[in-house]
Parts: sequence; C-alpha cells; structure tokens
Amino acid sequence: MTGSAAIRKLTSSAAGLSGKLRAIWIPLRRVLTLSPADDAISLRKSVSVSLEKGKISVVYGSRFLSRITIKGVKEFLFDGDRYPQPEDLASSLALAVNEFRAPRRDVRLSIPRAWTIIRTAEFPSTIKENIPDVVSFEMDRLTPFMPEDAFYDFRVLNDNGGKLTLLVMAAKADTIRPYITSLIESGFTVSGLTVNLCGIGTLCHHLERKTDTVFVEIAEKRYEGALFVSGSPSHLFSNDMTAGDERARIDEIAREILPLIDIAKARQGRAPQIAVLIRDKNPVLRELLKAHINIPIRFIEETDPGIKFSTQRREIPYAAVGSVMQELWPKAHGPNLLKKGVYDKQKTPVALTVILSCALAALGVLYIIAPLRVEERRLQEISRRIGPKKEEAKKVEALKKDMEALSSEIDAINDFKGARTMDLNILADLTSVLPKNAWLTRMRITDTSVEIEGYANSATELLPKLEASKYMRKVEFASPTFRDVRLNADRFSIKMEIMSTMKKDDKIKGDKGKNAKK
Repeated sequence: MTGSAAIRKLTSSAAGLSGKLRAIWIPLRRVLTLSPADDAISLRKSVSVSLEKGKISVVYGSRFLSRITIKGVKEFLFDGDRYPQPEDLASSLALAVNEFRAPRRDVRLSIPRAWTIIRTAEFPSTIKENIPDVVSFEMDRLTPFMPEDAFYDFRVLNDNGGKLTLLVMAAKADTIRPYITSLIESGFTVSGLTVNLCGIGTLCHHLERKTDTVFVEIAEKRYEGALFVSGSPSHLFSNDMTAGDERARIDEIAREILPLIDIAKARQGRAPQIAVLIRDKNPVLRELLKAHINIPIRFIEETDPGIKFSTQRREIPYAAVGSVMQELWPKAHGPNLLKKGVYDKQKTPVALTVILSCALAALGVLYIIAPLRVEERRLQEISRRIGPKKEEAKKVEALKKDMEALSSEIDAINDFKGARTMDLNILADLTSVLPKNAWLTRMRITDTSVEIEGYANSATELLPKLEASKYMRKVEFASPTFRDVRLNADRFSIKMEIMSTMKKDDKIKGDKGKNAKK
C-alpha cells in the first residue's frame, strides 16, 4: 500500500466518523440540555376550577413522562340562572381538593366567555420585540379597559406581509379579583386565569392538531362558538335562540358556521374540523345540523377526548378539563390573563452540558488519534514487505498495458465490422421478404440506403412487406409506377433507409460471448 492510498483511507475514515458524530449530536444535545423540569420527564400536577352559570366544575390532573391523566372530576350545582359567588367558589374548591388529595398550589381559574372581551388586531411586524408594551399601550383602544384595570393576555395568530395579527383577551379586574382574593384567603395559590372557551379550544386542538376547528356549543336558549386556530379563538360568535322550531334554530346556527368554514378553507387550503357540543338533549338537532353542513361533524360529547381518566364519567366538564390541559400539555398555548403578556424566558441549563462536553471532547481526541497511530504502524510494516516485490509488480503492470492495447485493437476491428449492415444480410432479407412473382432488374446499396427497381404483379403490396424488414425503414416509391402490358406487371422503383440493427445485434452477441468466457 502506497502512502497516498493510506492517506485516502484515513481521510475516508475521518469523513465517516464525522457523519456518525453529526447523527449522534442532535439527540445528545437534547440530553445534555435536559432540565429536571423538562416536560418529557417531569411530574406535574394541576387543579382547574371553572365558573359557569349555576355550576362550578373542578378537575385535578397530572402529567408524568408526557402522559396526562385526569385523576378527579367534581361538579357543584347551584340554584338559579346566575354565576356562583366568590365564597361558593372557595368552599367548593376546598371540598374537591380535600376529596382528591390534590395540592392547593398552581390552581387555574377558568372564567366564562361572557366576562371577557376577545378580539383580533393588526400591528406592523416591527413591534415583535416589544409586543407586551404595545398591547398595554393600546389596551384602552382595543377594549373598554385601562391596562391597570384589566387582566389580559394575547397570542400571535399570523405574521405575514409585514403585518402581525394578534388575538387579545381581556377581562375587568374588579369582576375577577373577588374570586381570586377568596381563593387566596382559603389557602390556594392561583397561578393561572383563562377562559372557558379557550379550554374548549385546547381540547379541540388536542383532538385535531393538523387543522383548524370550527366549534359551536348549543344550549336550550343560546349558542356560541368560534373558529380555533391552533387552539386559539380567532373568530367568535354568540346569540340567543330565536323563537321557532328546530329547523329554524339550525338555520340560524348554520349561517354563523358556514362563513367560518370558508375562512378556514382560504387560510389552510382545506376544510376545517367541525366540533359541536349540544347541551340540549333534543336528538333532532343533530340530524338537522348534519343535513345543513356537508362537512363531517364531530360531536364532542360522543368523542373520546384522548385523555386518560382515572374514573368513568357520564358527563365531562370540557372547559375545566381544557384548562388543565393548558397547564399540562406542552403543545397547548392557552392564555394566562394574570401574566398580561409578560412571560419569563426559560434558561437552558449549561453546567452539566459544559462538563460532559469537555469529557466527550477528550474522548473524541483519543478516539481520533489512536486509529491514526495504529494505521501509521501498519503502513510502515506494509512498506517494508512490498519493497522486494516492486520489480514483479512492474512486470505485471507492463503485461496489463499490453493486454489493454490488444483489447483496444480488437474493439476497433469489431466496431469497424459492425459499423454498417452487411450487404449479404440485406440481400438475404430482401429475398425472403419479396414475393415469388416479383423480380429485380436493378439494385443499388449505399452506406445508408437501398434502391431497387423491378417488376411485380402489384407494386403497392411491396411497401408493407419491405417495411416489415428488420433492416429497412422509410420505404417509399422513388418514381411513379406504371403497368407493363407486355409483361402484365407493374414496374416499380423503391428507395428505403438502412437501420443499423446489425451492429447492435453483433455487439450484443459479442458481449454475451465475452461474459461466457469470463
């Protein structure tokens, strides 16, 4: 082995090693920067309490190794068509937490949609670096509240063409603060404030992650819904049911849904998922809704939410479950109105990374140097052994060159022989193709064409026969034919081109012969 060959081998080994290291680095980087609080391995618990008219729902859930489990669900009903009071919320939550044996920290409060103002607004993309301050400054323009008098949050819905589309959600602080104060006085720590409708949006996003969702909730006297984009409501609607039969009610709801379907189709190029939650137990509404909308409908109360429940439930408080999902599911981006758009940036732990990186670098250096030393010794030993055989190698190289020269001469002769179709082959083929009652008076063969003249009972019958020849193509009359009365035959003059099939056939046969000898 020569020195250049050894260098090429070492270079190839180094390139292969580099590719392997790149393939290992991506998952290794994930491990090196893994935090004990990482979503993939951490144990996390969350309690969510949802306020609705005449009802309080409490859900307790946990996450371990990316698996979310709902461990407890409890509902408290109240008389009247009103929202429970702060003391009702605190006492109900205390009962549920004691029953679930859940922690009193990290409680998320989910408030009704009617208490919030949700709207979209467009800003220039230049505000990206300072969105919280811009939203705070524009709060009195976007909502009826001053920033200090409201709990609010925002989400970026779209960033395109130099414009930034924001979804802004705000609630009056004086309405929410008594509930938070009552929970704090009862020993709870409130870490999040969200909206019932956003909890539903998180569940819809969990069920159908690759498409937008049009959601509608139908109660006995009212309906409301939204178009969810990645779980965030971008277009909302709500109204009281007008008097009339079921068909009139569905017509009214369909008029709200159909424009949102068109918006979703224009945005993502395909139809959205339709999710419907029917509080009214009337079965006629389902069938009428299916008949009005040609897109398949997912009825949430009949759909597996894709979450593990420790106990079986006949009815699921979807808003409270969605609020828990916002806390436990890493891909959920639910709002937290207590944050007012300001979130702490998570720092990647680097101490362990630095230590392990240094150790890996040292091992990598040893891993690269050791094979180089071994190959160097092998190269010296090989050079020592091949020294006495250099003369024999030179003789072998001379013989190989002579063989290559002879092969080139043989190939040149074969190419010369097969460069054109042999005249005898053409004559034999014409003899077999022409009918017995036809005879030739003249024949001219060139490198590329054949011209024949003669007599036949029917000159037109000769063309298809000649075109069927494996050597001829473009067969045509060179001059008009005429009938010789004396011979009772047509005199013809035909010209045609020669196909170079002979050369190809001979070459194929020659290659087969060479392979057989080998």
